[in-house]
Amino acid sequence: MAIASETIQWRVSGDTVPYVEAVAAMESRVAAIRDGTEPELVWLLQHPPLYTAGSSAKPADLLDPDRFPVHKTGRGGQYTYHGPGQIIAYVMLDLAARGPDVRQYVRNLEQWVITALASFGVHGDRRDGRVGIWVDRGSPGGPVREDKIAAIGVRVRRWVTYHGISLNVEPDLSHYDGIVPCGIQGFGVTSLVDLGLPVTTDEVAAALRTAFEEVFGVATVVD
Repeated sequence: MAIASETIQWRVSGDTVPYVEAVAAMESRVAAIRDGTEPELVWLLQHPPLYTAGSSAKPADLLDPDRFPVHKTGRGGQYTYHGPGQIIAYVMLDLAARGPDVRQYVRNLEQWVITALASFGVHGDRRDGRVGIWVDRGSPGGPVREDKIAAIGVRVRRWVTYHGISLNVEPDLSHYDGIVPCGIQGFGVTSLVDLGLPVTTDEVAAALRTAFEEVFGVATVVD
C-alpha cells in the first residue's frame, strides 16, 4: 500500500554518527515537521558500537552491560545493537498528512526492507509474534533455522514518525552476544555478507532508496 506521493529529503551520512547527536537531530526535525518549517526526512547512517533499550526493554536481556554504551531510547521494542556495517534508517514522516494509521505505517516499513532485500535475491519475511524481518536458513527436511536480518522500532509524536529500521549489511555479529536481541530467544542474527553476498553499505543504501519510492510512493530529493 503506497502512501500519497510527496517530496521528502533523503540524507546519507558517510561517517558514523554518535547516537545522542542523532537523537537530538531527530527530535529537532520532528518538531520542525510538525510546525511546517522543515520537510519530511529519511536519514541513512551508521552508529559506533552501542546498545539501545526500547520502552519494553527487560534488564535481564542486557547480558553484558559493560561491553558497549547503553542508551535508553523512546522508541518501542526492547534491546538492540547498532554498529558499523549496519545501516540505520531514521524515518521522519507526517502521518497526519499521509494517513494516521500507525499499524499500516509499520507494515510499510517492513515491506520496504523486504523489497530492498529482494533486489539482492534475499527472501525476507515477517513472523507473527517476532518483530523485524527474518530469513530462513534451514535446509529442506532439516531443522528450522531462522535468523533476523533487520530490526524495526518506531515512535510517533503528534503523528510525526521517528526512529525506524536497522538492516545488517556487514556488522560484527558477535556484538549481539551482549544482549537478547529484541527479547527474542532461540533465534540468531545474520547479515547480507553473512548470507554470502559481497555487498557494500553504499549498494544497500541505493537499494533502500529505490525500494522506498516503490513502497511509499514518494519522490525523494537528495540532500
